[in-house]
Amino acid sequence: MKSLVLAEKPSVAREIARVLGCRESHKSYIEGKQYIVTWALGHLVELKMPEHYDSKYKTWKLEDLPIIPEKMGLKVIKQTSHQFRAIEGLAKRNDIKEVIIATDAGREGELVARWILEKLRWRKPIKRLWISSVTDRAIQDGFKQLKPGKQFEHLYQSAICRAEADWLIGLNVSRALTTKYKDPLSAGRVQTPTLSIIIDQEKQIQTFVPKTYWTVQAKVGPLQTDWEKAGEKRIFSKETAEKIVSTVSGKQAIIRDINRKEKSEQQPLPYDLNELQRDANKRFGFSAKKTLNTLQKLYEEHKLVTYPRTDSRYLTNDMKETMIDRLHGIANAYKEDVRPILANKGKVLANRVFNNAKVSDHHAIIPTEQQVHIGDLSADERKLYDLIVRRFLTLFHSPYKYETIQVVMDIEGETFTAKEKVIMEFGFKKVSGNHEMDESPQRLGNLTKGQKLFVHSAEFQERLTEPPSRFSESDLLYHMEKYGLGTPATRAEIIERLVSTEVVERNNGKFHSTPKGKQLMELVNNELKSPELTAKWERELEMIALGKGNPASFLQNIRQQTKNLVSEIVKSEKSYRAHNLTGSKCPECGSFLKERNTKEGKILVCSSQSCSYRRRKDPKLSNRRCPQCHKKMEMHNGVAGVYFQCRTCNVVEKAAEKKKAVNKREERKLLQKYTQKEDSFGTSLGDLLKAAMEDNKE
Repeated sequence: MKSLVLAEKPSVAREIARVLGCRESHKSYIEGKQYIVTWALGHLVELKMPEHYDSKYKTWKLEDLPIIPEKMGLKVIKQTSHQFRAIEGLAKRNDIKEVIIATDAGREGELVARWILEKLRWRKPIKRLWISSVTDRAIQDGFKQLKPGKQFEHLYQSAICRAEADWLIGLNVSRALTTKYKDPLSAGRVQTPTLSIIIDQEKQIQTFVPKTYWTVQAKVGPLQTDWEKAGEKRIFSKETAEKIVSTVSGKQAIIRDINRKEKSEQQPLPYDLNELQRDANKRFGFSAKKTLNTLQKLYEEHKLVTYPRTDSRYLTNDMKETMIDRLHGIANAYKEDVRPILANKGKVLANRVFNNAKVSDHHAIIPTEQQVHIGDLSADERKLYDLIVRRFLTLFHSPYKYETIQVVMDIEGETFTAKEKVIMEFGFKKVSGNHEMDESPQRLGNLTKGQKLFVHSAEFQERLTEPPSRFSESDLLYHMEKYGLGTPATRAEIIERLVSTEVVERNNGKFHSTPKGKQLMELVNNELKSPELTAKWERELEMIALGKGNPASFLQNIRQQTKNLVSEIVKSEKSYRAHNLTGSKCPECGSFLKERNTKEGKILVCSSQSCSYRRRKDPKLSNRRCPQCHKKMEMHNGVAGVYFQCRTCNVVEKAAEKKKAVNKREERKLLQKYTQKEDSFGTSLGDLLKAAMEDNKE
């Protein structure tokens, strides 16, 4: 009897099969003596769409909402149905005794596998491979410690609740908004409050009124000092600033106090996905999606980092003994950094990183024991890998220590201060990639209390208060985490959806709300905009995953919430006008055309929901020349097919139909057929093919 191993992707399946000794390759699986390894292609099964419950839902109508099936059904995704059928065939084999779920060890990975098994009506035992890296050792150890499938039942229930909640709320609210206001408007359980955060920041920027203020600086002895009062350096009166400058110029300063404090900064904990995405955005300008995709390659293809979709920054206690192997894995590329650590027997100095209570599904992202060959990595992969490795190396160094010195002086009753920072021990900053120089040019430590210094000069500077800045991707990820919006695994997807639905734009690395986004926020339900409500749902999902929540109660509340949200939209008297309407009309139905930005450039689409007309705003120029003016003609795709049009002369020419290409096999058949004819002896291949085409015409 054999075990059927179900991986999430072909690449991971091949690695598992190799480690398990499976050598017999087939189109949809790899077989060995004990195991048959097959794979999904991401999701093979999904929730049914409305039209699968009733064909009338193919047409979007406001009166049909809300659509709330009594029981949510599953369907096989058409595009990948061939792989599902292959797994179905394997599942029916008499020599299969059990299935081992080897999809990604997380909520979504659990859903990928369980929906397939549910659709197969699987009744045999289920085991779970739960690993945090896909190195040979991790796979071998994981198969020695397979867990019972029942242990992950609560995680599966949480995944179902998340998927159904997103379907019910996202689909119904989006259909309600779209049909009522006759424009594609997308809303959802997580994307709407995320958009709300961006819009609120935009409002603060728009309503901001700058204020003028002044600061006063003085050159006192060898020191550069700043005027200060109760911790405030800004002066909101020019007259006051001028008076202070006049008062202190050319006078004596008396040092009233010297405050010295020794401080230390603890080693940073390793990355979770959210912080890694934030750092990669700040340092390299990576989007959250780009970071996740690059990280997935480092995990799956190169096997250099541990499981990426984690929300923990801690390691488990039993990982202490693996630290030496991980150091040896990175030693080739980081010799100078690793050598002194190994000389110290790989001792971890940041012991607080080992905390079982702070690790749920997966520990922090750290390097694996796999030997790294930097030359095999792309530029982006090297950048991200370097971030992870350097953060990991900080665990083996002491804290960063420094001393702050603040000198407080009195000049004719006014307080001026000078500050400096003296580094005592670089500690972990030697390897963190953030080198800091010893900031001690003023040498304040040589001064004494009561010492007098001459004020050589004083001046004031005029400045303006600055508005809040627009959010970068790093800022947005911080706020999404703060409010509990989505999970580390889904935040990148949510951000990309906001961009693709044209409610926000990326501009120089910052998010700008669009007219469509601003209008959508006015139309959508206040409750759905609230980050607090979505955070409450996420907490409930987490409790369900831990076995402490009630899935039935959660979904019942979501169903009621869906009814309330749709009802509110139906009754609303708010108005909406598509921001991208043009003055041009659709040639097929007469409705106004809308302008949309796509990856291929600007296109014009019909504003009518029932019309599918679309064309490029700036038609593509062909190499065909106008017979009259000889300029390049535009290429259009009309009802009758492709045609060319001259913008100057308005000459229109239909594109010639392409002749069917003849492949090598057909070529050989034609040669064989026509060389048998008496009159074809000695003719060229071109003549023979021409004869074949003439025969086909007849």
